[in-house]
Formats: sequence, structure tokens, C-alpha cells
Amino acid sequence: MTSVFFTEEHEIFRNAIREFVKREIKPYVDEWEENETFPRELYNRAGEAGFIGIGYPEEYGGTPCDIFFEVVWTEEIIRCGSVGLASSLGCSGIGLPPIRALGTDEQKRKYIPPVLSGEKIIVLGVTEPSGGSDVANLLTTAVKKGDRYIVNGTKTFITGGTRADYVTTAVRTGGPGAGGISLLVIETDTPGFSVSKNIRKMGWHASDTAELSFMDCEVPAENLLGEENQGFKGVMVNFQKERLYLALEAQTVAQMALEESIKYASEREAFGKNLNQFQVIRHKIAEMATQVEAARRFNYSVADMIGRGENAYKEVCMAKNFSTSVCDRVVYDAVQIHGGYGYTREYLVERLYRDSRLLSIGGGTYEIMNEVICKQMEL
Repeated sequence: MTSVFFTEEHEIFRNAIREFVKREIKPYVDEWEENETFPRELYNRAGEAGFIGIGYPEEYGGTPCDIFFEVVWTEEIIRCGSVGLASSLGCSGIGLPPIRALGTDEQKRKYIPPVLSGEKIIVLGVTEPSGGSDVANLLTTAVKKGDRYIVNGTKTFITGGTRADYVTTAVRTGGPGAGGISLLVIETDTPGFSVSKNIRKMGWHASDTAELSFMDCEVPAENLLGEENQGFKGVMVNFQKERLYLALEAQTVAQMALEESIKYASEREAFGKNLNQFQVIRHKIAEMATQVEAARRFNYSVADMIGRGENAYKEVCMAKNFSTSVCDRVVYDAVQIHGGYGYTREYLVERLYRDSRLLSIGGGTYEIMNEVICKQMEL
């Protein structure tokens, strides 16, 4: 099945990421989780290795490639053992696409190369305290005065936001609903911009998650992406791939939890024999493996649709919901198999259990995904 989608070049790329993770992340990831941060220099190293630029044109310092290189990157960087770190390191994956889709040549030349090199960090600023997944009714305003927009409002749950250099920000420039939304690139050294809170979380500890405030923040009108009141299209550009990434993350977390369970069950003894000799454990692991494999094959088929330019809006929502449901079940069973040890920080499954909980919330909640699926089915 996988050979249909992956070539020798993909596997060479996979091995390169594994070496990067082994060298640059694995020795320090537990410390970074405890400190709830990781060094900014990791962006530079990932950029120098060419990982941040996969899928982007060479003229901007990127590496053109098919979507399955992005699949490989997502799967392998999650294997560092910290979903939060992987998500923060990959925050350009949702911050840059609106610039690539709507930006002028000048905007692309200004913002894309320094992000791909790891010199600068870009994030997406859409979610607000009052709205959550209700993107069309965001409240942050941008009022045009001469050659500037005056921005006021708050964004929250912004992955990578505490140290971002640029924020691709959804603002209201027009009337209510999706038709009144625009996108501005706001540089974080702009007066009136501030990081009002570093949000502490149940999981994703190595990921910095910010609440951002804009108080009479004066943004040059030249930072508008595309046309005024047409920004919702730029937000929508992200949805298919963002949800695919989350589905792949869930699939990989579940795979890791499965592997940890197999390892533990083969080593741990109870009543004079290894756990993997008990039928109840063997069957639980068989069910876990079946679910993970189903999620993987579904995700790869959806990635193929997106890679061929097909509309996979319904299918990617299905894939996200299916994969996150599988992940929830598998990490639960993994902790159960580990018993008391699964509840301790000595074992990876404890972190996977905590980190997985966000995957069915971020990028659109499970419930919102079901509503999108229904609309796509014209129910």
C-alpha cells in the first residue's frame, strides 16, 4: 500500500529527518518538555537542513516536491516524542500559505525566504477568545486610516506566538460574516502589538502557546494580503492541509503508543509470564494495530487527493475525525496496558496521552468537522 505513494527519494528524506531528530532533538526533548520551551536555534537548524522549505519554490529558498514529502516530515518529526515541539517547529505550515496564495511578489520575497531559512518565525492568528472555531464571526478590527490599518483585538491559542516575528492575522475590515474578513501580515515589533499571555496547557508542554493583543496597532496598508474583505479565502487555503497534518499527527501518535505497548507487553511480567502471553492483552494490541493501519491508509488516500489538486474538503474532515478518534482510543489502551507506569512521566505513553487530547480540538473541533461533512453531503 505505502509503495503506491512513497518512492526511494521519500525514504531517503525520511532517513534524513530521523537523523536530524536523533541528533538535534531526542537528547534534549525531556528537558525541553520540563522547561516548557525549546531553543529558537532549532528553527535555524531545521531551516538549514531544508525541512521548513519543503514544498516551496526554489526562488524563495524552498524545495519543490510532492505532498508525500510533507507527509514524511509530519510523521517523522512527531516521532521526536513531543507533539508540542513538532507543532511549534512547523508553525510556518499554517502561517505562510496565505502569503503564498494571496501575496504580491514583493510580499512573497519579503516574508517567505527568511521563514524558510529558519531566521524568522511566522504564525497564524485567527482564533479569538470569544469565537473558537467560529472563524467567520471574528471580532478583531482593522480600520483603514490613510496608508495604515489601525488594528484592535485579541487572538488566542496561537502556536509559536510568544516568539513569532510575523503574524498572518485575520481581521474584520467590513461587515459581519465571512465577507468582512481581511488578512494582514503584522510584524511583532509594531507598536501596539504585545504577547499578553503565555498559555500553560495540559499537554504540548514544549510548545509556546500565546494570547496576542492589538491595541491601536498601526499596520502598513501594504501588508494587506490580497483584496480587502477577501481574506476568508486565504484562511480557507489552510484548512485542507492543516487538517491533514493533524490527522497524520494523530495517526503517528497512535502508532508510537502501539509500539510502546508491544515493547512493554513483551518485557513486563505478571503471574509468572509476560503480558503479551495473555489473550486479553494480545487482542487489545491487535485491535489497536488494526485501527492505526486503517487511519494510515485513509490519511494517505486523502493526501493523494490533495496532492492531485482534488477537492478533499469533506474527506480530510473525515480523516481528521477518524484519526483523532483512533488516537484517543489507542493512547487510552496504551496507558491501560502499562498500568501504573503508564501514569508516570518515566514512560512515553503518559506524554502521548496528554498530547493527543488537543488533536480533536485544534484546526476545527470534532463537532465542527462533522458539521462540515454534513454540509458537504448537502444534508
